[in-house]
Amino acid sequence: MTPDLSIEFCGVKAPNPFWLASAPPTNSEYQVRRAFEAGWGGAVWKTIAHEPIVNTASRYGAVDYDGRKVMGLNNIELITDRTLEVNLREIATIKREFPGHALFVSLMVESKREAWHDIVKRTQDTGADGVELNFGCPHGMSERGMGAAVGQVPDYTQMIVEWCKEVATVPVMVKLTPNITDVGAIGRAAAKGGADAISLINTINSIMGIDLDTLAPQPQVRGYGSHGGYCGPAVKPIALNMVSQIASDPEIDLPISGIGGIQAWQDAIEFLLLGAGSVQVCTAVMHYGFRLVQQLLDGLEGWMIEKGLERITDFQGKSVERIVDWAKLDLNYKVVAEIDQDLCINCGLCYIACEDGCHQSINWTKMPGLRRLC
Repeated sequence: MTPDLSIEFCGVKAPNPFWLASAPPTNSEYQVRRAFEAGWGGAVWKTIAHEPIVNTASRYGAVDYDGRKVMGLNNIELITDRTLEVNLREIATIKREFPGHALFVSLMVESKREAWHDIVKRTQDTGADGVELNFGCPHGMSERGMGAAVGQVPDYTQMIVEWCKEVATVPVMVKLTPNITDVGAIGRAAAKGGADAISLINTINSIMGIDLDTLAPQPQVRGYGSHGGYCGPAVKPIALNMVSQIASDPEIDLPISGIGGIQAWQDAIEFLLLGAGSVQVCTAVMHYGFRLVQQLLDGLEGWMIEKGLERITDFQGKSVERIVDWAKLDLNYKVVAEIDQDLCINCGLCYIACEDGCHQSINWTKMPGLRRLC
């Protein structure tokens, strides 16, 4: 039997759990149309506001590691640089053309009740399925009292969610910042304010690096730079931890859209196992394009067939209870590494790592005609 990959997320149906995150790939009608045609189940439109902004021309920097390109991506890009009217018109067009796909819209305005009321009402008038409140952007907008500046203060989070819920006729999802000690505190504030769902994580505050020849930070704008948002495969462990925190908190109990470093179908399944009901992807699409979704769909379907699973809810959240406080771990359980002498190439790396960095439990001995580890 072919598994059913469709989902229902806070009352919104989608053909599959793979959504595009609010980011450059969801900046226009042209892009979202191509994404839906490629097979993506949903999208969160790039953050809109009352007034467009001006972005820097140089705004991306990447970290490569061990031959792997874009292990991490840093950006100093802000929200949409297009007018509100243009965005709203295009959102309405896409929703008419793809009524069966999930379409949320990311919002960010100044912390005034009337401003939030206005943009929520104008957005839902397009026919969009829901709104996502951007409480996570760590750069540029946060200096203006928006984004992470709101998402780091529980009282502000609750207050703005309450404002939005006063006029919202569609689900209100809150996007959380990872730039905080306890993400659960903000999650609980969002839930208390009446949020219908939570998405996380947004990008991590970072400086990508310094050019050792020019001494300028990367990315640089006429020799200067700024802190930006870090994303990509490198942030997945942080994202998984925070998703599990929200999923395991009984005071929150809201649908979760998982974000952070998803590049392969295995990554997506990990988020679903830790309680996410949908997953959002950005950096991998910026690297590989919209066609990536076919690999995600094929991989998820194949894994579900192998495990005998019929629908996403059959395994969603199954690993949440396996994340426990350290004090609850079995201290009598031991894992001991073994060296296969037939496969050993005598590089000595395991000996060096153990001798200098761990517990000196591997001995280096000489054998007739060669040096071996045992």
